[in-house]
Parts: sequence; structure tokens; C-alpha cells
Amino acid sequence: MNDVHIPDILAYRRELQLGAERGSAELALHHPSSGAELSFSVRWEEPGLEFEDVIFDGIRLCANHCDFCYIHQMPKGMRKSLYIMDDDFRTSFLYGSFVTLTNLTEEDVERILDEKLSPLYVSVHTADEDKRAELMNWWPNKVPSEGAVKIRAMIERLASIDLFTQMVLLPGRNDGDDLDDTLEYLASRPNVLAVACVPVGLTGNRGHLTALEPYNREEAADVLSRVHRFQERMLAERGTRFVFASDEFYIRAGWPLPEEEYYEGYAMLENGVGMVRDFLSAGLPAELPPSLERRRVLIGTGKLFAPVLAEALAPLAAVEGLEIEVRALTNRTFGEVTTVAGLLAGRDVLAGVEAGEADLLLLSPNMFKYGTESMLDDRTRSELQDELGMRVAVGGTNLAELASTILSGEVRDHLPSIGFSTHAIKEAAKQH
Repeated sequence: MNDVHIPDILAYRRELQLGAERGSAELALHHPSSGAELSFSVRWEEPGLEFEDVIFDGIRLCANHCDFCYIHQMPKGMRKSLYIMDDDFRTSFLYGSFVTLTNLTEEDVERILDEKLSPLYVSVHTADEDKRAELMNWWPNKVPSEGAVKIRAMIERLASIDLFTQMVLLPGRNDGDDLDDTLEYLASRPNVLAVACVPVGLTGNRGHLTALEPYNREEAADVLSRVHRFQERMLAERGTRFVFASDEFYIRAGWPLPEEEYYEGYAMLENGVGMVRDFLSAGLPAELPPSLERRRVLIGTGKLFAPVLAEALAPLAAVEGLEIEVRALTNRTFGEVTTVAGLLAGRDVLAGVEAGEADLLLLSPNMFKYGTESMLDDRTRSELQDELGMRVAVGGTNLAELASTILSGEVRDHLPSIGFSTHAIKEAAKQH
């Protein structure tokens, strides 16, 4: 367009806008198989062209070899797109995926500033430069600019760009006093709007990787104490809690989940911050039927969420004829250390549920690839239904939908609530 190479939908819309300001934009198209060329002028800001993808030149790949990288812990034999180590500032702007900034070129930084690609979502982990280098282990030959790995310099250079940040916390590595110091630095930067503290995610496939342990009850409680203490100060100074701990910290520490207003609009819901409260906030019906036609309903979920869900559904036990069980499924695909529902594969369901033991099996929508029946190992809901000899359905994206499905027995299509946009690009990228 306008003799400018177009690498993505953002550049396309930028050139359309510039063309509209000048009176017209010149588009040149090349047919990939016939080689035919076509060019035309557009005199309005949206000509109606549709694209299969939003990124045309391939997803930018990560330059790091982090001790805690989840992709390095993946089992073999999954969908190829799950192994793409994406770290692309464009998907960060478009869909809120977190990026480290270490693979940015000088031209990338200038583009972010010129086009005001705000907000971005940035993985900080720690503001201690030496410790960040130790945690992330970037490959020097994959880092295009030495300045890109200096997180403080990058945050300060992007002063005109709003940033949502995250810290993946590792016990004894970047928590404790280092957590306090990093929060102090981030709070000093006006363009940093919020921080999410997330515990390291581990699988049983670490093998040759650095030995890491999940957070225990006392360690999780220490993180929460520091976060809550900092929140009190930020409320007084900035009018926002500023830093938020993910749900897993509360569950691991045995602390009650905060109420809905605490999350200030769920700005980082996809990062596991407030996801449980958001699910529970649409509660059970005010009035329950006294009885139903006899049925047994089994709800399969991850070990982390199972106790919370069982407690939320406990009032339904009063409905005569309705038998409900919330079953914590063991993750054999990623290992027992993996306890979240979204990483359960079809094989884990088959291993944890006996054929015909219920009238209806309900699963979390986050177990399925967005818009499809496919799970992580490509087993489909229909295949599970055939193999188990019972109805298998997606339960609902919140407690009210789940309760409605349980009580009515009517199955609806509930799409996953998070994480589909960037993954959809990875599915189409074919960067295997």
C-alpha cells in the first residue's frame, strides 16, 4: 500500500488512514498462484477487504530461554501450534498477550511510539537487571538490540505507552524483598497501570531443566501479605490497588478470595487474576426446584478449582433426585503438579471417569480449543461421549450457566472465555 510493505493488519489500517488523509490510498495485490497483479485506489478509510490472519509476516518468536518457560515443559505429541514460542508486540496490543520486549528492534520501538500501540502487556518478572538476565537466559544472537534487554530503560523509553505488567514469581528467586523492590520501581513509572503476580507454572516434563518447586501454603501467604500491604499504599497514593495476585495464590495459601470490586474491572482476567471470582459472581438461582427427575451429573475440573466449585454448588444437593459430584481430574498429560482445568486433555478425562457412571458429564469450556470440540490432545467432545457412553457437554462460562445446565439438563454450546485470539494466530502461522 502506497509503496509500503504491509506486514500486519495494524500497518494496513495505518496506511488506509494516511491515504484517506491524502485523498486516496494505492493498493497493489499479487495473486500467489497465477502471479496476476492488480492495483487500485481507495478513497475511503475502509474498503471492506477481509484477511484470514491479522499478522502477515509470521509471529515474532521469543529470544529467551527462561527457567520457567511453559513451552519447554510441554509433553510430546500435542498440536504443533502449542510449541510456537511467540513473543510478538503486535499480539500484545491486539489481544493482550504478554511479551518480554527482548526481541524488539530499534524500528519496532519507533513503530510502537509512532503508532501509539497502547496499551501493551509486558512480562517484567523483576526490575533487577542482573536477576532478570539470570531468570530469562536470552540468546545473545537472537537479541537484535542490546537496549531491548534492559527492562527499566525499555519501560522508560515507552513512557507514552500504557503498560500492564506481570511478574511470574518463583519461590526464593524473585519474590520476598525482590518483589517489594520491583513493585516500588514499577509504581514509580506513571505509564505502568497495573502489575499481576502469578506463580510459576510447572509440569511433570521438566527433565533437563532447572529444578523448581511450586509455591507452598506459607510461601503463597507471604506473597499475598506483601501484595496486600503494597495495595493499601497504592490506594492512598494512586487511587488504585495497582498490584493484584492471581487466584492460585489465594487458593494455595488458603485465603478467601477477594470480592468483585477488589479487581477493579478485571483488567488482567486472562492472566488468572480474578477468574474464579468472575466465574462465581453470576451466582446460583435465587430459588431452586424442590425435586427433579432422577439424574446423576458429574463435573470434571482441575484439582486446584475443584474444592472451590464443590463449595459453590453445595446448595444444589438439596434438590431431590439430583446427584452431583465435582471430580478433581488428575493431569497425566502434563503431570500431577499441573492442577488447572485448562490444561486437562481428553486422555485425562478418560482416565478419571468410568464409562456410563453418570447421565451427564460437564467439562470446563477452557479445556477446549476456541470455537471447536477439540481438546489439547485433539480428542473431541463427541469422541469422549462415544467412548464413555454418556452425554458429555461444556458446562458454562460462569456459575449461573453451569447451574442452569445441571438443573435443566439442556446442553448449550459454551465457548472458552479466554485465550483464543493469540492462539488462533498461532494455529494459522504454520511456523513449525
